[in-house]
Amino acid sequence: MSDFTMKTDADGVAIITWDVADKSMNVMNQQGFADLEALFDQAFADDAVKGIVLTSGKDSFAGGMDLNIIAKMKQSAGDQPARGLFDGIMQIHQLLRKIERAGMDPKTNKGGKPVAAALPGTALGIGLEIPLACHRIFVADNPKAKIGLPEIKVGIFPGAGGTTRLVRKLGAMGAAPFLVEGKLMEPAKAKSAGLVDEVVADPLAAAREWVLSAKDADILKPWDAKGYKMPGGTPYHPAGFMTFVGAAAMINGKTKGAYPAVKALLGAVYEGAMVPFDTALKIEARWFTNILMNPSSEAMIRSLFINKEALEKGANRPEGVADQRVRKLGVLGAGMMGAGIAYVAANAGIEVVLIDQDQAAADRGKSYSEGILDKGISRKKVTAEGKTQVLDRITATTEIEALKGCDLIVEAVFEDPQVKAEITARVEAVIPEDCIFASNTSTLPITSLAKASSRPEQFIGIHFFSPVDKMLLVEIIRGKQTGDRAVAKALDFVRQIRKTPIVVNDARFFYANRCIIPYINEGMRMVKEGVEPALIENAAKMLGFPLGPLQLNDETSIDLGVKIAKATRAAMGDAYDNDEADEVLFWLFDQGRLGRKSKSGFYAYDDAGKRTGIWEGLREKFTGGDQPQLTEVQHRLMMAQVLEAVRALEENVLMDIREGDVGAILGWGFAPWSGGPFSWLDIIGAQQAVDICDDLSRRHGPRFTVPDLLKEVAASGKGFYARADAQRSAA
Repeated sequence: MSDFTMKTDADGVAIITWDVADKSMNVMNQQGFADLEALFDQAFADDAVKGIVLTSGKDSFAGGMDLNIIAKMKQSAGDQPARGLFDGIMQIHQLLRKIERAGMDPKTNKGGKPVAAALPGTALGIGLEIPLACHRIFVADNPKAKIGLPEIKVGIFPGAGGTTRLVRKLGAMGAAPFLVEGKLMEPAKAKSAGLVDEVVADPLAAAREWVLSAKDADILKPWDAKGYKMPGGTPYHPAGFMTFVGAAAMINGKTKGAYPAVKALLGAVYEGAMVPFDTALKIEARWFTNILMNPSSEAMIRSLFINKEALEKGANRPEGVADQRVRKLGVLGAGMMGAGIAYVAANAGIEVVLIDQDQAAADRGKSYSEGILDKGISRKKVTAEGKTQVLDRITATTEIEALKGCDLIVEAVFEDPQVKAEITARVEAVIPEDCIFASNTSTLPITSLAKASSRPEQFIGIHFFSPVDKMLLVEIIRGKQTGDRAVAKALDFVRQIRKTPIVVNDARFFYANRCIIPYINEGMRMVKEGVEPALIENAAKMLGFPLGPLQLNDETSIDLGVKIAKATRAAMGDAYDNDEADEVLFWLFDQGRLGRKSKSGFYAYDDAGKRTGIWEGLREKFTGGDQPQLTEVQHRLMMAQVLEAVRALEENVLMDIREGDVGAILGWGFAPWSGGPFSWLDIIGAQQAVDICDDLSRRHGPRFTVPDLLKEVAASGKGFYARADAQRSAA
């Protein structure tokens, strides 16, 4: 059965409907392109057809391309993958160009058949690139719909003509937010920005009416008309020159040169702006091929699209466990974390009981949700009715008895084992026998906390990241006695609240914090050694990290770092080896510099809390001597995290490298261009990583000692993903 069907009505309007069976949203595949082209050929050749409307049989138009197509293009090309990709991309360009020209005479630009796109809802990626080739775009007046080109977020750029068409339609500066940032807009704003032409109640009816009245001039694209001038000017136009110079500076300032796809996009835009439209499409195809051949692109697609989607669909959910979706959630503790958990659950339609010691605190926790919803109303993303519905799902109280009937409890009280043990016992006396109990701890071992429970098989860790409403990752921690139903419950809950889960076995700091803390500590070690703080921070940003280790410490708060350091030292005893980092951390703490919240930390801040630069007192205390090479600083920051990820996999804390890569990017922003720590190791090669770490270990100590697993992968001559694929095949 084809994903595309066509019917021609009595007035001669051919309606082509896109409706992929068994999917909630349309996605494009290779057969889809062939079927779509065949229908357009049929419509253009049929004298009875006066015009064409392309629409969807679903509430949305399309979610984009099936990125597995790219892998198939490479495979089918044999030993010439670049040629296979380029030819495949050019076939797509030819189809969209055929739609755009619509059979008009190449000399007179007359005689073509009007083509309109009628979008009932969301149109992303290829779902917008195809409409951009149509002559007019009509979108349903649906504020929940999203319109845009998000490809840059998975390591590629719009390569089916979207880049070239949007730049010619809006100019380089106007197109930049959509191409460089992957910005998405609701229909009304998309119309104001020039992405679409009309926002109407019934896009199919409006498109059909337009098709029947369209003239030759209405279907001629500006770039095909004689005398066309690009909005804002081309690179060698006086105005355009400043635009393109500024764009290059702006992009490099934001990305620090770490993202190959952004460089390729800029090349396609710059070069394409100086040539005729059809030549620009070829340039776009060459740059798109270039980025698809880059291992960074493959890694990002794998981690941020394929693996992320697999985890969200329950790739590692225990088999044979019935549906565990949450009906009623109890949240213990109405502080920032508890309030955030209550909001995301209520917003997903779950009834929530929010408990705190006094009613005022519980009410403040509920008001956190009200504040988020009010922001949504001001941005027209939430209605007053929607706000009321969400708030009505949250019961803020001090009464433990209100937890009766809950099927999941998430404890988010003070990070103290005794406090957690007491509340666990009190709550278990009230909740149903089959209720799952979860702790939101970020550092305390789940197996130890479960000792306070009379039902350890129903005790689990669900570690949210702050702020809960914005962070996509949730880390699920399986204690030694945690049962499969508890794991399934946690996974189903995370899916309900539309976040991405990873499941790890219990160990100190679990997975995310296990990798983040060494990153922060390595930055502080270098400060202690006299390394210029700006070199440390910029080295991290040039690797693609959103925050350098010093700024990250300010954001998470220095007093929290002191607390974690003291607790870790107490637990590890003589094995503790972070004295150099602690000297810097504790000195700042003693100075009363607690980070952003106190407007003083590694950075200086103005009265409004805005960073003004590295605090000069830090330099005066520590900086001096010969400075290391940039690459050495980067190797130390990178390996401090990556080696912990490898050790976590080696020790079976991490059970799936897909979770290791997705968790690293979503949890703490690990160099997204790399695809995550294991993808990065596969990009540079395990043997090179061994060589780097051997050198670092000789000069900086045993924390850079190469784990046996990394040596094993290096000796195999393959990579972590090849090893994981082989293990899955053998299972």
